[in-house]
Amino acid sequence: MTKMTLGSYPHMLGFEQLERLLERTAKSGNEGYPPFNIEQTSEFSYRITLAVAGFSEADLSITVEDRQLVIRGRQNDDGEDRVFLHRGIAARQFQRSFVLADGVEVGDAVMENGLLHVDLSRARPETVVQTIQIKKGGS
Repeated sequence: MTKMTLGSYPHMLGFEQLERLLERTAKSGNEGYPPFNIEQTSEFSYRITLAVAGFSEADLSITVEDRQLVIRGRQNDDGEDRVFLHRGIAARQFQRSFVLADGVEVGDAVMENGLLHVDLSRARPETVVQTIQIKKGGS
């Protein structure tokens, strides 16, 4: 069985980059930690919320790399000089990636009650009509 790609559809021109983004997202290896929500807050805005209890703002980084929102968390394990009788809360690092469509911009990031909120907005699409002149061919 042959794998169908967007390039194999004759009416889908110029979607090779989208196909690469989809493949990269599938391979990103996002595990289930930390849990997150994605909500639509208006017609042209979204909010990603990650449960990051135990992380401070200094432990987190948010970057946009090649149309991909990357949120990383790394806690300093200062338990070397501490004696734990039970350690159920591990200092754990994570990376979460979200592919952004063209026109989606990252806005504010707010930390609140152990939740990291990242707001996104999408520009209102403009309707563009373009008339192409047909030239007369000849020898």
